[in-house]
Amino acid sequence: MIENIYIEHTISNNKIVKDIIKKIKAKNIIKCDSYREIFNLKKQNFILQKKNPSMILAQKKNNLVLKTPAKFNIGSKNNYYFSHMLNCLFDCEYCFLQGMYRSANYVIFTNYHSFKSEIKKISEFHKNEAVHFFSGYDCDSLALENITSFAKVFIPYFKKIKNAYLELRTKSTNIKNILAFEPSDNIILAWSLNPNEITKNYENKTPSLKKRLEVIKKLQKLGWQVGLRFDPLIYHDNFNRIYGDFFKSVFCELDSDRIHSITLGTLRLPKSFFSTLKNLGKANLFSKHKFEDKLYNYKKIDRDKMLSFCYKQILENVDKKKVFFN
Repeated sequence: MIENIYIEHTISNNKIVKDIIKKIKAKNIIKCDSYREIFNLKKQNFILQKKNPSMILAQKKNNLVLKTPAKFNIGSKNNYYFSHMLNCLFDCEYCFLQGMYRSANYVIFTNYHSFKSEIKKISEFHKNEAVHFFSGYDCDSLALENITSFAKVFIPYFKKIKNAYLELRTKSTNIKNILAFEPSDNIILAWSLNPNEITKNYENKTPSLKKRLEVIKKLQKLGWQVGLRFDPLIYHDNFNRIYGDFFKSVFCELDSDRIHSITLGTLRLPKSFFSTLKNLGKANLFSKHKFEDKLYNYKKIDRDKMLSFCYKQILENVDKKKVFFN
């Protein structure tokens, strides 16, 4: 239950803003000049705020669509990401957002038209090439879909742009709005997955692996492009057994021929994010990490073993052309 909604006064008459207010029915609606007044306050406690976050409705004015890091791709050389929201409904122990932001409050950028304009401009710049746009970097793409209608707005928009592909990355099972559309080749619905042992212990408030696989299976049967994101891989006692059983259960449930793409990556963090998590007392999962290659990551010899084992398991079920390392 959201008790407080902050709204930038310049967008108080925005239709999306009005729709969100009707859906949430918060106790308090507070006007502000800029979302940064609330979101960027000093001495905020992320962990305490996470227990009862407020929502901030705002408009994003700069850097609406950005290039992804070099390794962040699923086969296209033109890759961009954008975020209609900051922070996440879920509370994963390893989430880098805890180290990235001071605040756990949700920020929703309601100027969807501005994102659309930038996406169109970039797509036209690459008019003779495929260009991929990723959503779900600073948030979960679908977790608050019933409130934001983000997918409901952007899926039909991307269907109109022949060379543009949209990935909606999520851990959610909130697919009601998705089911209202016919499948499209340029929409990729991508789920982050981990073994039950990881999901139960470290991915707080998220749907179970079983429930995620159920919705993936349903969407596959309907003809949607579905991606699997095994990222982050998290070291655990008996890693090979746990992840071996995990991959068997995943590929037993799903149609391997209907998997669009798979990505692999180990648990990692920038140095500044790690320091913040350590100060919050939430760095336990990083006890085996070392500072290498500008990141806190598992030692190279360990992460190579993890990635190699998982890659071999995946190749028993999926063509290697569909597998990418992030």
